[in-house]
Amino acid sequence: MKILKSKKALSPVVASIILIAVTVAVSIAVAAWMGALTIGFMGSSSITITNVEFTGKSGEANNTIVLTLKNTGTKQVTIGIVKVNNVVESFSDTGNWTVAHTLAPGDVNKKMTVTMVTGYWSNGNPYKIDLFDSSGNAVGSTQQNAPGT
Repeated sequence: MKILKSKKALSPVVASIILIAVTVAVSIAVAAWMGALTIGFMGSSSITITNVEFTGKSGEANNTIVLTLKNTGTKQVTIGIVKVNNVVESFSDTGNWTVAHTLAPGDVNKKMTVTMVTGYWSNGNPYKIDLFDSSGNAVGSTQQNAPGT
């Protein structure tokens, strides 16, 4: 058999560079695909407090705070704890909740009544309200001043 010397081929260096470039391109594509897959599985839990209404009169035993909530995350959220100024308070749902204390993704205008059992709000004072899911993770927060006199 006769060897043809006129045929040209890639040098080993050029072939190695092409193989490395293809390997890097494929690995970047796989990493991007896995990243998108992981984010879809993880989701996010986020509640936005769209309105805070202080009800009752300052210093009376029936003081309550009515929160209007919106689920701005991608996961269903069950509220387990409500804190006002870092104190755990009692709360209940008001209105058209499908499942108690649970907001589905996209739920809006869900009302929750917080009863301040450890104290009463005072006119003009600031109040930090924090929401935590049933696992204890923070899912929403706001700070509002109680109405003035």
